[in-house]
Amino acid sequence: DGSGNGQASNDEALEAIKAAVKPTIQGDVAAMAIRNPSEDLSALTFNDDDGAPITMADTGAKVRLVNLWATWCAPCREEMPYLETLQSERGGDEFGVVAISVDGGGPEKPRNFYQEIGLTTLPFYHDPSIGVFTELKKQSLAFGLPVTLLIDQQNRVIANMNGPAQWAGPDAFAMIDAAIEAAK
Repeated sequence: DGSGNGQASNDEALEAIKAAVKPTIQGDVAAMAIRNPSEDLSALTFNDDDGAPITMADTGAKVRLVNLWATWCAPCREEMPYLETLQSERGGDEFGVVAISVDGGGPEKPRNFYQEIGLTTLPFYHDPSIGVFTELKKQSLAFGLPVTLLIDQQNRVIANMNGPAQWAGPDAFAMIDAAIEAAK
């Protein structure tokens, strides 16, 4: 609108989500940290299920839990079934899990892993260039794998963590539910 009020209300909305999420960061998700300031991840580029390049903005204007993982990362492998459950229990118009494989090379290895452990509801994304990890590392958001980011509808980081978590438990559900409710 030119007056800047749209930006102010967007910033207020982000702060409201952070305020709602903060008290839920405990137990299994205690390593999540509210991010200030919040980076805009709209331009992060990776491949969709068909191998076509997309950006984070293309994954939908909703709250998302973004997870970077690789088949060679044991803690990543362990948490993938939890991310599948989170997607099947909470995924929809208001929330989604964006799990991005950073395995180098083609998508065969991470796709085979999906089949091997029976992942069917978790969307498949792949970044063979590892560019997403590199960009998040530059922003001090990623130090190793797995990396998880909770982002808002405008692709801004609400909270982040390095290391695995139990994403299918009551602590994770409470955090996600708080983010979804505050984002409405």
